[in-house]
Amino acid sequence: MDVIALVGPSGTGKSHRALIVAHKHHADAIIDDGILIQNGKIIAGKSAKKEQSRIMAVRRAIFILPGHAEEVSAAIQRVKPHRILVLGTSENMVQKIAKALKLPPIAQIIHIEDIATKAEMEKARFYRLKKGQHIIPVPTIELKPHFSGYLIDPLQSIFKRSRTRRRRLGEKSIVRPVFSYYGKLIIDDSAIRAIVHETMSRDDSVQKVGSLHVEHIMAGSEDLGLRIAASCVLGYGNHIPTLLRQLQGKVRDEVEQMTGMIVHEVNITVKTLYVKG
Repeated sequence: MDVIALVGPSGTGKSHRALIVAHKHHADAIIDDGILIQNGKIIAGKSAKKEQSRIMAVRRAIFILPGHAEEVSAAIQRVKPHRILVLGTSENMVQKIAKALKLPPIAQIIHIEDIATKAEMEKARFYRLKKGQHIIPVPTIELKPHFSGYLIDPLQSIFKRSRTRRRRLGEKSIVRPVFSYYGKLIIDDSAIRAIVHETMSRDDSVQKVGSLHVEHIMAGSEDLGLRIAASCVLGYGNHIPTLLRQLQGKVRDEVEQMTGMIVHEVNITVKTLYVKG
């Protein structure tokens, strides 16, 4: 089994062209937005298009939600595809997906700019951003059990033409994900700091919460997650390393649960100890 990838910014038509690229490069399986597709069927996974927010959709798409990577990885071992096409918004993203699913190194990366014109990409962006329409490269009849209650419109896809016949290799379907109805989701850093402050303040050993800092880890325009720094005053008499590890876990879990964002680091500095008089 080997791996190739199709890379391009969100909304530029990667899923629209996934079947064409897969056919041309003899890939019999596709990883797209959190699902494994083989021979026009969804084999495993859960689509990021079903998530309630864009943040959770990204987490689903890169297989970091609990149990998601394990499920799809087990399915890959079971169906044993010859070649897998991985779709992503950047080379970094497809490498992360390959690593999460324990796939072989990516042998070839194809960029959307090499197979689509500027006009075609602009048209794809229009349907993605203005109409909230997203494509999943499987037949509508296959999508319906997985997307009950979602808007599904079939589009015929003709890939190969001859003078005497047309060969239809697949049907691509548009799904309007839940989060597209609500527009853009922005969580201000002040809200994240408030979550951290409240979480630490609830701990009986913390006498005072000091400075709080939230840093976004960026790769170009892609937000990969958060690095959080905090200072505090602790009550005297506690085992400081144990207490700080517990606080780090609480802060990480609370921020991730409430915002859907990934927390890579929680650094806590103890400024001083409070001794009761």
